[in-house]
Order: sequence, then structure tokens, then C-alpha cells
Amino acid sequence: MKMIKNKAGRLVPLYVNGIKQTPFKGVDKYKPKSKKAAPRISTCVDFPKDGNKVVKNLKKALELSGIKDGMTISTHHHLRNGDLVTNYLFDVIHSMGIKNIRWFPSASFPCHEHLIKYLEDGTIHHIEGSLNGPLGKYASTGKMKGTGVLRSHGGRYQAIQDGEVHIDIAVIAAPASDMFGNANGLYGKSACGGLGFALADSIYADKVIIVTDNLVDFPCVPGQISGNNVDYVVVVDSIGDPAKIVSGTTEITKSPDRLLIAEYVAEFMDAAGILKDGFSFQAGAGGTSLAFIPFIKEKMKQKNIKARFVRGGSTKYLVEMLEEGLTDYILDGQTFDLEGVRSMRENPKHIMTSPFTSYNFHGKGNFASMVDAVVLGATEVDLNFNANVVTHSDGMLLHGIGGWQNCLYAGCTILAIPSFRDRIPVIVDEVTTLCGPGELIDAVITERGIAVNPARKDLIKKVKKSSLPLRSIADIQKEVYEICGRPAKPKIDRRKVVSVVKWVDGTLLDSVYKVSE
Repeated sequence: MKMIKNKAGRLVPLYVNGIKQTPFKGVDKYKPKSKKAAPRISTCVDFPKDGNKVVKNLKKALELSGIKDGMTISTHHHLRNGDLVTNYLFDVIHSMGIKNIRWFPSASFPCHEHLIKYLEDGTIHHIEGSLNGPLGKYASTGKMKGTGVLRSHGGRYQAIQDGEVHIDIAVIAAPASDMFGNANGLYGKSACGGLGFALADSIYADKVIIVTDNLVDFPCVPGQISGNNVDYVVVVDSIGDPAKIVSGTTEITKSPDRLLIAEYVAEFMDAAGILKDGFSFQAGAGGTSLAFIPFIKEKMKQKNIKARFVRGGSTKYLVEMLEEGLTDYILDGQTFDLEGVRSMRENPKHIMTSPFTSYNFHGKGNFASMVDAVVLGATEVDLNFNANVVTHSDGMLLHGIGGWQNCLYAGCTILAIPSFRDRIPVIVDEVTTLCGPGELIDAVITERGIAVNPARKDLIKKVKKSSLPLRSIADIQKEVYEICGRPAKPKIDRRKVVSVVKWVDGTLLDSVYKVSE
């Protein structure tokens, strides 16, 4: 595998799965010159005049879609760890004897451990999407035949739009659908909120199959997925386990250290002058990220100010802000709990967004850069403020990128992280895997102090008058090393790239190497 050094100083392969790559050229340095991809032209001649696109089962829909070896099949992750459709889909594909599928999910979850047997027998060649839990371990140990490709949510939309990834068949799980294929995630026993992550798939894929457990009378309103982009509708008993759709950490942390970090975040935003009438912020799921919301709310009430919009990953905590009149809108990329689902269904000011509007870097602007502040996590941060979210310090794939990279373009990017986890320092000399260039990360807030990026002299000037514990990132690291010692170097084989990390513009940012078992 021929490797080249990109502008971040990281070695990346020139070819990935036989496709030539463009190495990372620096933040905002790459501008594409080609045109957007275009789906094939369809004709109403090929579709029933009564609008009924329901076929008897998924196998029939796949046959009608012309499935064959080597195709790219996409799925979405709004059902999270409760997804039943993807495992069923590949059971059917396996039964048909189809091989070498490129699976292109918007994200994967531990429930997809079921697919490891299909990676082993060649039904699935490789995965271009997040590699979490058992799938992450499988790929990290070098067992996947192809090379994984990790993209942000916006990067996935960009890759589809730009023609970097052509989807042959998109299979979209829908909690509600009519016979024509208009679909949404708001109603039914498997309601999950928005379906924005399947939007690009529905527009650009050659064939689009809706799988639903709740067939409703035409029209299904609102049509988050338009039936005009859908080829077939399949009805099944269940598309998801509602108890597991609400997955991940969606409760505020009770850890004293994490609560202190959350309080520091709110104090920092106030001292930086971000908390003013009409401001905006983004917070995702995660105990610490959620924990700063009550502190922010209290300050907003004291100052008698209101946010114009908040962004999520919506949870009950953002819903409470909307219903208490502390924000005009929630601009929601995905819902993380049932209160978020209810709110999107009932409240016209709880708006479904998609990676196109929120994050797509190859568009005429996006929402991410319009947000005043974003609070994120990370698995590692180094002395140059570079950050990692996909691997641990041992090199093992843990997480997907999600919208994390895209959010770095907010007016103020804050990483709210503990100084160590399980006695392993989080601030390191150099990140194991580069996911976010340090020039886009403005502050690292830990329980042991706050490090502001020296490049943000404006922020430093604003917050230095506060009582916040401002320190250099090197000082925080030194203290933690005295407590925990230096972290061990990961045992990796640099001769074997198991996955690559893309930047938001589609260029190649870093490589993930095989971990020695």
C-alpha cells in the first residue's frame, strides 16, 4: 500500500479499496472543480398509476432493484441500537447468494454484531461508516477484507452528492409510510423522530426501498422522505425495538468531576460574551455535554435572554428549553430520546434538519458555522489541540465521527473532557488518530483547568478577567502524567491500514492501523 504524507503530517494511502484519494491539503484549502452527481432519470411509465408500490417482501424488492455482487447498499441509523432492518436485510442478501457488498450506513451500532458472520463469509466486503463496538474490534484487528472509510455526517452527504460513493440500493427503515413511499419517523410503534440521515440516499440512489411496520393511508404527512424518490415499499412486523432506539448516554452525569466541567463550560461561555440575547449553541448526547444545559439555563434566566435556536441531537433537556420559552427553535439532526420524538411530532418549532442543511461542506454554506458555540467530547487531545474521536489510545476503533468534525466550524468550539479516563490521560503528546485539526478547536475544558488555544487571542482577552482556572494545555497534561504516568504506546502494525479518516471536504486526513491482539 503506497503511503503519502498529507498537510497534517499524517501518512495516508494513495488508494483506498482501489480508488485514488486526495490527501488532506489543510483546513479550507481544497475546492472541488467537478459537478454534483446526478441520479438516473426515472419515468412514470415504470410505476403503478394508482401509486401502490408495496411488494410482498424485501427479497422481492431487492430482486426488482437488480441486486448483484459488488453493489453498494446503504442504510440509516435513526433507529440506533434498536435497528432490526439492517440485520434482516443482510440475512436476505446472504440467502440470495450475493457477495462483496459495500455496506454504506450512516452509522452502525453494537446490534450490528450480527453482521460479522457476513463479513467473514464475503457477503459484505467492507464497511464505509462508523465502526463501533464489535464491528470496530473486528476491523481494528485486521479481519475485514476491505478498508473501512470513516466520514462525518456532512462528509457522508458530500461523498454521495459529489459522486465519490454511488449508492446502488438504499434501504430506508421508516416508522410510518404510505403505499407511495412518502415516509416519516414521527408516528407508529417504532417512531424515532427525523429521517434526515436518509435524505441523500433517497435522492441519489439508483433504487430506493422503504421498509415500514406502519403502513398508513396516503398521504403520509409530513413526508420527510418523498415517495417520488421511492421505488418499492415493504411491510414487515417490526423495524425496530423502541426500548433500544433510545440508546447511548442521554442522562445528565452524576459525577462530581463531570459536573464541575459542565459548570466551567457555562461560566466560560458567559465570560467569553457568548451568552447574549439571540445566541445559539449545539449540544449532543453524553453526560457532560448534557450537564452544562441546566447551568446555561440558569444563567439565561438571570440575564433574561433567549436563544434564537439550539441544535442537537435533541433530548428532553433541549425540549424543556423550547417549552420553557428559552429558545425559539430546535434545529434537530436526530432525536436521542422519546421526548425529542414527541416534541418533533407536536411542536412546529422543533425542526427536522439533514446533513445537507446542517453539515454538507460542498454547499453554499451550512448551519454548522452559524452556531455561536458547540460543546463536544473527544477520546484524546494533544498539545497542539488536535483531537481524536474514533479510536482510544490503544488504537482500537471505538466510535464514529458523527457530526463532530462539522461542528468544529462553530464560532467557539469547546471540548468538555475529563483529564483522564480509567487512569489513562486524555491529553497526550500526539493523538493516536487525527480527526480534528487543532486550529479549529478553541478551548479544552477539564476538571483540572481550562486551556484556551493560543491562536484565539480574542477569547483569552475576554476570559482572563474571570475567576476561571485558566492554564496551558501542557500544564494540565503535566499534572495528569504525575498522577497517572505516561500512557503506553498503542501496539499497532503500521504496515496494515484497516480504515481511513476523511475530512469534511472528502480529502484523506489520517489512517487507522491494525491493532495487535
